[in-house]
Amino acid sequence: MISIVTYHDKYLPDFKRLNLEWLERYDLIEQYDLDILNDPHGTVIDKGGCIFIAVEDGRAIGTAGLAKINDMEYELVKMAVDPAYRGKGIGKKLLSHCLDTAKKLHAEKISLYSNSQLQTALQLYGQFGFMHVKVTDSPLLTADVKMELYFKNNQDQ
Repeated sequence: MISIVTYHDKYLPDFKRLNLEWLERYDLIEQYDLDILNDPHGTVIDKGGCIFIAVEDGRAIGTAGLAKINDMEYELVKMAVDPAYRGKGIGKKLLSHCLDTAKKLHAEKISLYSNSQLQTALQLYGQFGFMHVKVTDSPLLTADVKMELYFKNNQDQ
């Protein structure tokens, strides 16, 4: 059984491992990534964001987080699934959990930056209603994709 848990420092090595795997494979590592991976508290959690870990049988097999941009907007960050566990719906579970959390935080918009090489991830985001927009204000030089999702009537949630 897969559970989604809130980040704890004991998961730091897994948080790094899971994200560095895909960043290295696609040659996308940037300082922005390393800053988050080396200091998830200082860059995400302490600023009002959150990070989640997908766990199965005590093993961290996926990650995803929400970095707070302002009271109404969050950025989806550091979504990754262990290669041995891909294709089993873990990314969907993590993304659903992030979106449910964003609604509870009264977010009106979720944005994300990605790269066109990551077609499986981009398709997943599209399935959840994210729409492509012009890439602006990206913290990443390699981000050639920006997507946004707006929540409707979130005040009723």
